[in-house]
Amino acid sequence: MTRPDPALVARVRERLGTRPAGHAPTETDVARALRTTGLVVGSAATAGLVRAVTAEIAGAGPVQPLLDDPDVTDVLVNPAGDVWVDRGRGLERATVRLDGPADVRALAVRLAATGGRRLDDQQPAVDARLPDGTRLHAVVAPLCTAGAAISLRTHRPSALGLDDLVAAGAVPRAWRPVLAGLVAQRANVLVSGATGTGKTTLLAALLALVPPGERVVCVEEARELAPRHPHVLHLTPRAANVEGSGAVGLDELVRHALRMRPDRIVLGECRGAEVRDVLLALNTGHDGGMATVHANTASDVPARLEALAALAGLGRDAVAAQAASALDVVLHLRRDPATRVRHVAELGRVGRDERGELVVDVVARWDGRGPVHEGPGWRAAAATWGAADPPGVADAGPVDAGPLDAGVERAC
Repeated sequence: MTRPDPALVARVRERLGTRPAGHAPTETDVARALRTTGLVVGSAATAGLVRAVTAEIAGAGPVQPLLDDPDVTDVLVNPAGDVWVDRGRGLERATVRLDGPADVRALAVRLAATGGRRLDDQQPAVDARLPDGTRLHAVVAPLCTAGAAISLRTHRPSALGLDDLVAAGAVPRAWRPVLAGLVAQRANVLVSGATGTGKTTLLAALLALVPPGERVVCVEEARELAPRHPHVLHLTPRAANVEGSGAVGLDELVRHALRMRPDRIVLGECRGAEVRDVLLALNTGHDGGMATVHANTASDVPARLEALAALAGLGRDAVAAQAASALDVVLHLRRDPATRVRHVAELGRVGRDERGELVVDVVARWDGRGPVHEGPGWRAAAATWGAADPPGVADAGPVDAGPLDAGVERAC
């Protein structure tokens, strides 16, 4: 996309006037403002010009076409102006390029303002959500000594159901009845994995199986969950204002959610002290809850929960008691570093060992291609949650926690 003349963009911006933060002008607004400039071009050229000017004023400028590409998940702009994208195969250099550090900084500042946030020398880092759902992270000097850096993650509400994930090879067919049973029997499920492994996609697919008569309250730092369910309420936190007041955190939102007559409470991601409130909620009769957490393996989840709960002042014994009672199952996802493909890799049951410490017993694992390998606890888990003897399961003895070798085509 050819960048429009800066003078023309400035004239259109002047005619659009000042708008409240988070209320970006639409293409219709831009087209109306363009007509008032007296510029006369053909209808086809006008449509392209409207898109280009809208991208400069309300979008991501020259990188907007990359965000519009349905295959792109991440767009990264470096201080020198070079742009990189991830289409599920790792980072690739894009053909588009910004004009240099000043251009990158100007784009970062404008995107932050579009998301209702401030980015300058006094506030040199920002996390924001753009109007189209894109997640923005940007830093400027002095934090970024080379100038400014922009990271954009696209938001594409997933319409994939559990059967879609099975058909795509992201979930083994043998686990389909078990995962559906977890939802039907109101198990408390924790979905773990690294960034970009598909945790939100799997969570949305599971929530789509919740009976339509139940109310689902989702608490997320940034709204990403879009389950196919008729009764979902979304709560998102509010950052502090420039005076440092008015903040509403995830932990407070979880407490608010408990007063909203939820049938299911869902935390988009446990990343801080709010884990205490989630565990307490799931221990007070609010079963059927779900959450996600960053972890390297299912077996590493206890250590992760202990670290997060420490931020809320919970000791190791308290975490073990609360988590073992509150959580039933961990579903761990993996993105193969070589092939960049994603799949559900491990299924584990949460409990305590003979010393009373919190553990996740991995009862089945899958490498993304071959049969599911079951551990000693798999048959009991399958009988409890879905199927007494799922088809296609190979008895491989105890499950190890070693690395998986392969995956399936990117589906979540």
